Amino acid sequence: MWFKHLHLYRLHGAPELDSTMLADALETHAAKPLGTADARRLGWTAPAGRLGGGQLLHEIQGHRLLSVLRQERLLPASVVKEEVDEQVADIEAREGRKVTRKEKTALKEQITEELLPRAFVRSQKIDLWWDTRRHLIGINASSRTRAEDVLDLLRETLGSLKATPLSSQTLPIRAMTTWLGDPASRPADLQLGDQVELKAKGDDGVLRARQVDLDSDEIQQLLESGRQASKLAMSLEGRLSFVLHDDLALKSLRFGDALIEEADHADDGDDALARLETDFILMAQALSDDIVRLIEWLDGENTQAPAET
Repeated sequence: MWFKHLHLYRLHGAPELDSTMLADALETHAAKPLGTADARRLGWTAPAGRLGGGQLLHEIQGHRLLSVLRQERLLPASVVKEEVDEQVADIEAREGRKVTRKEKTALKEQITEELLPRAFVRSQKIDLWWDTRRHLIGINASSRTRAEDVLDLLRETLGSLKATPLSSQTLPIRAMTTWLGDPASRPADLQLGDQVELKAKGDDGVLRARQVDLDSDEIQQLLESGRQASKLAMSLEGRLSFVLHDDLALKSLRFGDALIEEADHADDGDDALARLETDFILMAQALSDDIVRLIEWLDGENTQAPAET
């Protein structure tokens, strides 16, 4: 249940839906088997799987848990290209002429359509956390593109939804560079980890370092040369550790031992569904509090960002 990544969005005037209304809306966009002609499909699925009896929404103390099933047919471009090349060669040999670019495009579309039903299907479950009290959404996706796909499905489900990526007054890249270069500037409960990504302002590329002392002379010299920290591993009082990205995404999340032990000691018996909900509420509460703290370290939220519909 514990999220591994987090892309954060601020809701602007989100529709007030009780859990019953939201659950009904989710049902209308529930996941269905991928059709033979479909390359990709997204739909809502039960966060607890079969254990939840098909329940698409869990809401506990103002925190909502939803899950999306993303299905995609895997049709390698190299397979399509090989088939197109063979048919082009056959036409040119048979008709004694060059196949035009327009004909090649049409062939590619035709071959893709023919091969698609036989392609393997890859399925992925992506979880969404909705903090209704703080009007915040967090999506457990490895990339911003995947997170946006989930957000688009939620917009389609609700009819409209104004949301923007969470942003701060001080850019994360500026704050991370300052924290890395000046230990005295670090908040009292912030501890640096052992990973960093340093970007140059010019065309010198990106330097990535793992399992290193971030206060070492080598790192300081790179900062003095003008490089900036675009990713930085850190932890908050042992409660939560992650790699902060320059777009305010949190990657490689790890929750503190005390929180995991609290979940382990919860009185949920052998009820797997109760265990999922216990893990979720403990995680959601910790994330909600620590995100507030992180934004404070970045001089508050940037509330001027235009809302998307």
